[in-house]
Amino acid sequence: MDSAAESPGRRVLALWRSLSPWPFGATLFGWAFARQVPYSGALGARVRVLEPGYARVELRDRPGVRNHLRSVHAVALANLGEMTSGLAMVTALPASLRAIVTALAVEYRKKARGALTAESRVVLPAIAADTELEVHAAIRDATGDEVATVTVRWRVGPARSAA
Repeated sequence: MDSAAESPGRRVLALWRSLSPWPFGATLFGWAFARQVPYSGALGARVRVLEPGYARVELRDRPGVRNHLRSVHAVALANLGEMTSGLAMVTALPASLRAIVTALAVEYRKKARGALTAESRVVLPAIAADTELEVHAAIRDATGDEVATVTVRWRVGPARSAA
């Protein structure tokens, strides 16, 4: 069996590719994602594009993600950026590598209101030993203004064999 087919990212991509073309397919994918990753799933963001090493995720502005200033809460923005980075990272990884978040930083540029779109792209270098990589997720509002940038530091290294 091809080891790439066994990677978690390949399974995520296979599920996305099988569901997304169908009516309500993105919604079904979101339900499956929320079941596997309950904390991120609780955010209610919707995956719109998922390709190896690339994710575009949308978050609807609604009372459950707002703060007292009637804008999207800072932690909701951080969660959106981390989720988007994570989808891009996991779909970029071959089965021979694993990754875990080691740090997260957020720069808030303006109040986030209305529908938001987060995008993240991962291009992996050759990795033979544990390596730290920074992945950025840009979050924009409906006018295209960047409201936040999330920088996620990932430790990427060889996957441990299951013995």
